[in-house]
Amino acid sequence: MKQDSSFFNYDKFKTDNIRAVDAKFEAQKIAFAPMCYQAIRTMLELGMMQAINDAGDAGITRKELAEKAKISEYGAGVLCEMALGMNVIKLSQDSEAGSADKEKFVIGKIGWMLLEDDLTKVNFWFTNDICYEGAWKLKESIINGKPEGLKVFGDQWTTVYEALSTLPDKPKKSWFEFDHFYSDIAFPEALPIVFAEKPKTMLDIGGNTGKWSLACCRYNPDVKMTIVDLPGQANVAKKNAAEAGFADRVDFSMGNVLDDTTKLPKNPDAVWMSQFLDCFSLKQITKILKKVYEAAAPETNVFVLEPLWDKQRFEASSYSLQATSLYFTCIANGNSKMYRYEELVNAIGEAGFELKTAHHNLGSNAYSLLVFRKK
Repeated sequence: MKQDSSFFNYDKFKTDNIRAVDAKFEAQKIAFAPMCYQAIRTMLELGMMQAINDAGDAGITRKELAEKAKISEYGAGVLCEMALGMNVIKLSQDSEAGSADKEKFVIGKIGWMLLEDDLTKVNFWFTNDICYEGAWKLKESIINGKPEGLKVFGDQWTTVYEALSTLPDKPKKSWFEFDHFYSDIAFPEALPIVFAEKPKTMLDIGGNTGKWSLACCRYNPDVKMTIVDLPGQANVAKKNAAEAGFADRVDFSMGNVLDDTTKLPKNPDAVWMSQFLDCFSLKQITKILKKVYEAAAPETNVFVLEPLWDKQRFEASSYSLQATSLYFTCIANGNSKMYRYEELVNAIGEAGFELKTAHHNLGSNAYSLLVFRKK
């Protein structure tokens, strides 16, 4: 039985069965990718995509679109023709071939995804607000091993995490929506697993704005959390914890986990890291986990929640993670990525831990929750 092509299949990388004519078309999509992206961004920001969607099956003419967007018919025309070529929009059934005046546009399935699908929207605006301009420095980032694209936000930062609290509002909003979308959606399935052994104390390393810690406090009335993060992010989390009424149950340990002088609180019942280790190289991951090893008791459970690109349900998710690795290269830090299952498990194993259980396909984004203990 032939596998549905929408599902991730590692074996696809071993074959090259595409027809030459189709390969040529795919190559053109790459050659014109910046123009294609900017055309859709423009249509979204001018409200044209929404207007086409609102018109339903009846469709809308370029003249009507031009009036709604307050642009020329020429402008509406070139944008819609590109969108047609990308299959983002389609023509209504009563449109007449060769007659621009008698064409009416309707939304296509790809266009609907750009308007309504949460994964697509988060990825699109994250790319626009965080990655697009900096991606021009990808080659330099690869050569230098540094996030050269981060300089579009200022040249005083060595990683994006130091810059987060000072980013302009729009990029900051897109960054956090991207970050939270990819982790928060797995929390409901992760919570029962984490609390199966009823931990009373938990370290939330890289706790960011405190989303996981607050979710734990709501889920279990007895647990006490300690968020470990840089001062800028920890202060945001402290404010959020107070506003949620959990100031007495969420403590903080501020510092850089890569700094040799940073020590972690001893003997927690559990340690949690959610989409945190992908912010570091494999060597750095081992270094961080050695600190966790020093702090952990023999019975401490170490939980690692990560979207592993070779453990995804769907091609679209795997592709998104492969692309996200390039964000780490040119914007975030210059040396990390979205990891495969085996390379992440091995890096943690080098710190003295062994994998006890692995829970795959948590949430709609197919997260993996890996549970470790000391060897």
